[in-house]
Formats: sequence, C-alpha cells, structure tokens
Amino acid sequence: MEEFHKVRRLPPYVFEQVNRLKASARARGADIIDMGMGNPDLPTPKAIVDKLCEVVRDPRTHRYSSSRGIPGLRRAQANYYARRFGVKLNADTQVVATLGSKEGFANMAQAITAPGDVVLCPNPTYPIHAFGFIMSGGVIRSMRVEPDDSFIPALERGIRHSIPKPLALILNYPSNPTALVASLDFYKDVVAFAKKNDIIILSDLAYSEIYFDGNPPPSVLEVPGAIDIAVEFTSMSKTFSMPGWRMGFAVGNERLISALTRVKSYLDYGAFTPIQVAATSALNGDGTDIAEVREVYHKRRDVMVDAFGRAGWSIPAPAASMFAWAPIPEQFRQLGSLEFSKLLIEHADVAVAPGVGFGEHGDDYVRIALVENEHRIRQAARNIKRFLSTSAKQPNNVVPLSAHR
Repeated sequence: MEEFHKVRRLPPYVFEQVNRLKASARARGADIIDMGMGNPDLPTPKAIVDKLCEVVRDPRTHRYSSSRGIPGLRRAQANYYARRFGVKLNADTQVVATLGSKEGFANMAQAITAPGDVVLCPNPTYPIHAFGFIMSGGVIRSMRVEPDDSFIPALERGIRHSIPKPLALILNYPSNPTALVASLDFYKDVVAFAKKNDIIILSDLAYSEIYFDGNPPPSVLEVPGAIDIAVEFTSMSKTFSMPGWRMGFAVGNERLISALTRVKSYLDYGAFTPIQVAATSALNGDGTDIAEVREVYHKRRDVMVDAFGRAGWSIPAPAASMFAWAPIPEQFRQLGSLEFSKLLIEHADVAVAPGVGFGEHGDDYVRIALVENEHRIRQAARNIKRFLSTSAKQPNNVVPLSAHR
C-alpha cells in the first residue's frame, strides 16, 4: 500500500535502527551503556516535584489548562529573560508556553509555512529544525556552516540560489549536535543580514544554561531590533532535568508568537496546570538548581574527554550543551556513522547517536550524550579501549553483526 504524502517526505528514522540493535543486545543480557539519546538521567529538583504534588491535590487544577500558558508562567519566563539576557518581553503578547521546544518548533513551522517556502538550515542540526518545515510543505536548503566568518557568505549563497527567496533561517547555538556556541557579535551580523533581506530568524536556545567556560551563551534577542524578525525557543528539559514534563517556550516577535498561539489553540489545551505551576516556581527560583545541573554535566564532560582520550579516542571538549560531537576514529571513518554506532553496541556495549541522523554532513561523527554517571562513563571508556585494541590487532574481524543478518 502506498504511503501517505507527508510520511513519504520523511526518511527512515536512523536512530530507530540503533534503538532496535540496542534492545536486541539487552535482550541477550548485554549491559549497554546508553549515551545515545539526550535523555537526562538526573532527577527533577525536589522543590519542583514538591510544588507539583502540592498543586495536583487541588481538583480545580485537573481541568483544561491554557494552551498558551497560564499568566504566571508566561510572566516567569519574561522575568527570566530580563534577568538572564537583559531582554524585555511582554508576557501577554511575546511569550507562549509550548510542550517542549520540539513541539514549539513544529507548530511554528505549521503556522508560517506555505507549500514550497524555502528555509535555510545548518547541516548537521537537530532533526525537527528541518523536518518540522518539510512536514509543513516547506523546502530545506542545507548550509554546511559553523558560527564563524563562513556563515554570512553561506547565507548570501542561500539567498542567491533559492527560488522563492527564503522565508526563514534556523539557528541553534549551543548546537545540538555539534555543541558549538555563537557569540553576540555573530548574532549581530546575522540579524543585520536577515533584516536587510526580510528573513525570519528562528533560534533554538534549549542549552542556554549548560555551559562550561564561564561565558553564558547569549540570546539572539539581545541584539537591538532582533525582536522585529526573531523568535527564540527554550526548554526546561535539560536546564531543570524535566524532560518528561514537556515544558518549553517560544518568545519574541509579536506577530510570529500570535501565529504560533493561534495554531496551538486548535491543537492542544496546554500542559497539565500543576506542571505549569511547578515550572513557574522553578523559573522564579534563585538559580541554585540550574547551577547544580550545570556542574554535573561539567564533571561528566571532563571525565569523558579524559577517559576516552586515554582509551585511544580523542574527542574535542564541548564548550556547552550535554553532548560531545566526536569524530569517528580514522580506521572506522569509511564505514560511516551508522555502521560505526552499530559496532560500538555489538563490540563495546556502548550506544551513541550516529551523526548522519542529524544530516548528511554529520556522517563522519557520532554524538555522545552525557547521560550516564561518571562511573559508567569510565566503564564505557574501558569497553571502547578493548574494542579499539581488538580491532587494531584483527581489523577484518570487526564487522557489524547486523551485516551478517
């Protein structure tokens, strides 16, 4: 039977192949150290859980909530932006709560995309950045770029070779998967270019609070006038270890926020009210919880870089995010990231995310998520050391088991 139109536009989900292999290995009794999915293992801070439990006892909170977020939550997010970035937002017109940043991105694409609209998107990138627009009938023009001097020339090429003119540009710094960080000067140049060419900026800032070099990543909305053309998406998933709570935000340009809010009003009633109240208390906190989460990831990053380096796999230390973007060891690079990821599961009991799942330009890398504790990270390094040693001695014997099936 022929697939439906939108489903045909989506490629096979690369990560599902790794997940199946991981499940099969566990079924055989393997102890898989899972550093693949960016699924935080840290518990949500107790004060946030306590607030949820307190509010959920009130049956009035069990009714439908507000799709765009209860007023107190939107005010808390606006106050967070004022404290953290010095950005003034109108909580009524420039802030909307979303069911995580992923849902916000997808529904923004639904709100603003006409069939055939072109969107400029870095490659590699988090899949929803591209596929949210593809599912909405848009066309993605990929840019193999980093937040440096190559970016504006890439934008110029994107404008020159796109018909129709691009509608929007996707930004994501700190980046998932590459962990690269953008400077405020970079944002100033991009905002000037976008305003000159009448292009919307959609910025994913989900990892704004997970940074390790002492320099908090900026918001694109810090640039004077950026709010005329930009919307930014944030998430409480990583910042407060609340991934399953599904709480995020879109903030910025009033017209774009209004369009997103209207689409959402047809699709959902918002998060469960007790979750929104607990999220409000988290945002209004003193920042201690955020600092503790950041420190855990910082220590894990240092352990991973050191232990994997000693094992024979040199990995650049990420400046931010909960991920490392790791070049595939030279002797395996010709296999590509999917087959190398399969090898790590089958021969080292370690799961990572294949870089090709984030775009074809990611195929020389894998993404390693810092979602295992320090002891497990060191164990992963020992497993990888044995695997690399064995493959160096018997290179012809190290073939994915899946290749024989």
